Amino acid sequence: MADLNGRVALVTGSSRGIGQAIAVSMARAGADVAINYVTGPGDVLGEVEAAGRRCVAVRADVGVASEVARLVQSAEEMLGPIDILVNNAGIARPQKIEDIAEDDWDEILRVNLKSCFLVTQAVLPGMRARRWGRIVNVSSVAAQVGGVVGPHYAASKAGMHGLTHYYAAHLAAEGICVNAIAPALIDTDMVRANLNASPNRIPVGRFGAVDEVADVAVMLAGNGYITGQTINVNGGWYLS
Repeated sequence: MADLNGRVALVTGSSRGIGQAIAVSMARAGADVAINYVTGPGDVLGEVEAAGRRCVAVRADVGVASEVARLVQSAEEMLGPIDILVNNAGIARPQKIEDIAEDDWDEILRVNLKSCFLVTQAVLPGMRARRWGRIVNVSSVAAQVGGVVGPHYAASKAGMHGLTHYYAAHLAAEGICVNAIAPALIDTDMVRANLNASPNRIPVGRFGAVDEVADVAVMLAGNGYITGQTINVNGGWYLS
């Protein structure tokens, strides 16, 4: 496991599911962790503290610039400068093509894609000043194959890949590595609630586990030579 001792990680959307697993795994690797949530922090705060690391939980809608500023300020006041950012916050709204309205499109793009831009922009000045940073964007196989949620979701996740490529290319010389993880049908409440999601779609024949995604996030946080890449954790659905 990567050694993240002395590092501070911010994981958005980390009160449950993949985000919770990443936050806990970061702590077990030695990082202090800022938790972000909207409806409630769940039990992740206790899990991080049980790993012997400092933790702060901040409620914020990361699709709103003013709330992002407050989130980053609160996290850094409590834990110190943010070294590792995991853009994990996201929503899925399974809809038929004919049922998607402009408001649905705008909300998915705001929460899934705009948030990635806003939080990255907020932490980058500190990372650039220290010439060290790791940014991990949690995308989806939907960016590559369309997925089972809808075109709005697929577009939002594909946009994260574009952000990843741009930041990686322009920040590598400053000691900042930027990568994406593209999971497919991980066993979470979000996936279980989607009637179109079935393990039969996955060549390995099962849903993925949240820890299988978290392991990759920790690896990327500790690696200084991988940047601009999309790591596929998808059971073989998309072959690259």
